[in-house]
Amino acid sequence: MQFFEFMFVPTILFLVVVVPIWLSMHYSSVKRSSRGLKKEDRETVDHMLETVDKLTDRIATLETLLDSDHPDWRQQQARRRQADMNQQRSQ
Repeated sequence: MQFFEFMFVPTILFLVVVVPIWLSMHYSSVKRSSRGLKKEDRETVDHMLETVDKLTDRIATLETLLDSDHPDWRQQQARRRQADMNQQRSQ
């Protein structure tokens, strides 16, 4: 019985002091993380997405031009990569 009497006070203190602080900190961090992006961050992400779309269109246009002007450019590029890899392996 002495053990239970000894642990009674620390248990009550834990429940009265530590648990409420712990819960309030936990739920405040959950609230903070669930808020999402700020307006500025959302605008930045939207701007980045627009830039990515434009760059994707440009790359597609460049590949189309290269395909019409130099039909075998993809094979040449693959051969160069393979040669570079072989050269790196030999070093």
